[in-house]
Amino acid sequence: PKKHGMDIVVLELIRHLQEEDLENQYFIFVKPDEDNQVIKETPNFNIVEVEGGPYPFWEQVKLPLKIKEYKIQLLHCTSNTAPLRPGVPLIITLHDIIYLERLDMKKGTWYQRIGNLYRRWNVPRVVPYCETILTVSEYEQKRIQDHFHLATDKVQVVYNSVGDHFLTEPKAIDLERIKVKYELPDNFIFFLANTDPKKNLRGVLRALAILQVQGKLKLPLVMLDFKEEYLMEVLNEIGAPDLRPMIHISGYVPNKELPFFYKLSKMFLYPSLRESFGIPILEAMACGTPVITSNTSSMPEVAGKAALFIDPFEPKTIAEAIIQLENDSELREQLIKNGYLRAQQFSWTNTAQKIRKIYEDNGKKAD
Repeated sequence: PKKHGMDIVVLELIRHLQEEDLENQYFIFVKPDEDNQVIKETPNFNIVEVEGGPYPFWEQVKLPLKIKEYKIQLLHCTSNTAPLRPGVPLIITLHDIIYLERLDMKKGTWYQRIGNLYRRWNVPRVVPYCETILTVSEYEQKRIQDHFHLATDKVQVVYNSVGDHFLTEPKAIDLERIKVKYELPDNFIFFLANTDPKKNLRGVLRALAILQVQGKLKLPLVMLDFKEEYLMEVLNEIGAPDLRPMIHISGYVPNKELPFFYKLSKMFLYPSLRESFGIPILEAMACGTPVITSNTSSMPEVAGKAALFIDPFEPKTIAEAIIQLENDSELREQLIKNGYLRAQQFSWTNTAQKIRKIYEDNGKKAD
């Protein structure tokens, strides 16, 4: 039910393929879930619920049986892993290969750690058998090609995009409703992250601590989906428990309500240590919110010239960027203008059209 990242990507892809492809027959294999109604069946898109225990067992044992039962001709696994023996031509989306570059079992939640172990086992074994590997940025394409020593045409880039609801101007009454519902402060910095170490929570909090010591911390920070205990653990770890009154935790926020958070905020922080794409960068830009993001990995590729870049490994650069955006109204307006234009260059319709062509090209190979 709490959908993030890859969940949103595949939902947007399905919705737009349903609009773009009225000819090919699709079967969408899903685990039984209370939230399966978010995908609507259409005449040529059928949803098949597949029972089956933990995800690795479901993917490696249950899914291949259903593929055979439904006489599937081409399988697309959308979230980094796939069956070792699907019995049909395989396309896989590798959003990233961070779990192959390093594996620190002391960081992240247990769910994240176990997931990374499964990917670390699975991905090197399925990559050699894939017809095509999709990824979401040129940066990640090169990482994948270099790591697996693949030919340049084996890995294709299909960019993610930004949902239409981020491009719609919200009504004032709805903005006020969200503000009241989540008890949001009047002015705030928005930080969209999770417990994954790459999201750089510690770097952000250290930057706020620098501003607090300097007497320059004016705006509170709004974060989503963090537990109080975890936040205090990190604040104590970095020696900044006094920051707690300046941090507002809003819990999980459904994707449909995220545009209001961007719109209500004065700036958006996305100083990740490593990303393969970074959809929130475009979401914030589409909502007219100036973005501070990292000068590493895929983030400059996604943001173009429409963001203020920092070194995510140096919290003082995050602090300096916050002050710069607070004090330089001309820079704010330029970033907002450039951000609108940048977000409009990405489209889920284009993504779906490109992926449909890849399906059909691989289908011809299979025939």
